[in-house]
Amino acid sequence: MVRRILLGSQLRRLREARGVTREAAGYSIRASESKISRMELGRVSFKARDVEDLLTLYGVTDDAEREPLLGLARDSSVAGWWHNYSDVLPGWFQTYVGLEGAASHISTYEVQFVHGLLQTGEYAHAVVAAGHRTPLAEEEVERRVALRLERQKLLLGENAPDLVCVLDEAALRRPFGSKAIMEAQLAHLAEISEQPNVRLHVVPFELGGHAAESGAFTLLRFPESDLNDIVYLEQLTSALYLDKRDEVSQYDQVLRRLVDISLSPEHTRDHLHRIRQLL
Repeated sequence: MVRRILLGSQLRRLREARGVTREAAGYSIRASESKISRMELGRVSFKARDVEDLLTLYGVTDDAEREPLLGLARDSSVAGWWHNYSDVLPGWFQTYVGLEGAASHISTYEVQFVHGLLQTGEYAHAVVAAGHRTPLAEEEVERRVALRLERQKLLLGENAPDLVCVLDEAALRRPFGSKAIMEAQLAHLAEISEQPNVRLHVVPFELGGHAAESGAFTLLRFPESDLNDIVYLEQLTSALYLDKRDEVSQYDQVLRRLVDISLSPEHTRDHLHRIRQLL
């Protein structure tokens, strides 16, 4: 997904630099103007032959310049690990998992429950089981939990992203599963927040209202300078992906204000301990 977006943005920049219209670009590869638009947005897969023809049209004839872009075209067709979970993974969430795995910085605010990257297996099981009107078969619940735990491995990898997670205290107080499950989840949060790439903040009830009145969201940043930051907003049956700079900037400002008013990571760990004592 990210490779498609990156390749599409580079092809768009090359096309515009040569003054070629989308219509003319489409004609050169026997495609429509709308197909070129979808390619440049990274919403469709790329054929190596199409990329080769477009690069020639845009005047990129040197092999040293062509090969990195052709390599992106080849790599963009390789399925990610999450495709093994396509039986329980909605198409709109596959996009997010791909973007999450490629991000260098993940900043998120959660209200209802602990963020998926920080959930224990038993807590995740309780969240998944509670999140559907029609009870899921146990096998499907386990598959969804396995997917969530697989996602968490990116926090421990060699190129692990920096994670800033702001949790509303409601996410910590709302019980999912037994007392033992909640106690283990709170202990896990305190432990994982000690990792150098994880910053955990809690917005305590005492602060009252705050800037994030619109609810939970996640902001993703990528190491590639050609990729815009993306805000992910999950809905009941779909999701929104915002990448316009002014919209992303507003969410970024809200997140910064949340971090400013919330408990520091150190005080957050103390707060987690106090909540565990009250269970």
